[in-house]
Amino acid sequence: MDMQTYRDGSREATDAAEAIRAALVALGLPERVWGSVRPMVTHSGKPYVHLGMVRAEVAERIAEAIRSGHSPELL
Repeated sequence: MDMQTYRDGSREATDAAEAIRAALVALGLPERVWGSVRPMVTHSGKPYVHLGMVRAEVAERIAEAIRSGHSPELL
């Protein structure tokens, strides 16, 4: 992978991770929930976001926010 591919993937993964963190903060979830969200880039340059493990009640709150149709700006 060339450096530009890595940089592009890293930027995309970081932006996505920050968006997820902001949404979790807007749901009123504490840092122990969103603090483990991490951007990741594979060896081929594909961007991913590692969400980590969350407690069942947190997963339910996240699912409810998604089901209710909140736009990302409202989360």
